[in-house]
Amino acid sequence: MRRVRLFVGSLRFKAMGRLFVVNLEGQIYSCKFCRTHLALYDDIISKSFHSRHGKAYLFNKVVNVCLGKIEERLMMTGMHTVADIFCVGCGSMVGWKYETAHEKNQKYKEGKSVLER
Repeated sequence: MRRVRLFVGSLRFKAMGRLFVVNLEGQIYSCKFCRTHLALYDDIISKSFHSRHGKAYLFNKVVNVCLGKIEERLMMTGMHTVADIFCVGCGSMVGWKYETAHEKNQKYKEGKSVLER
């Protein structure tokens, strides 16, 4: 499984070991490997998520991804039904989608996706 980092737009700047990009028409998060557009900056719900590989963002909507197998997964916030999501351009795993949250206070995640930075 490849580790995926996202970048935004087309002009690249390296800051603190991460790749940040500015697009003058709006910020677009894209696959690091093939640059397929995945999400818009305006669709970020939270930047305080963590993945196995580091920081991750919760998005209201992502595009150009396909779902993997749905499974039960115990996460830091409890049990969730999730499916890994893969870039349609290159097949890299880019995050996961919350199908069901079993804890009441986690229901806001249902239908939302996490993209790993």
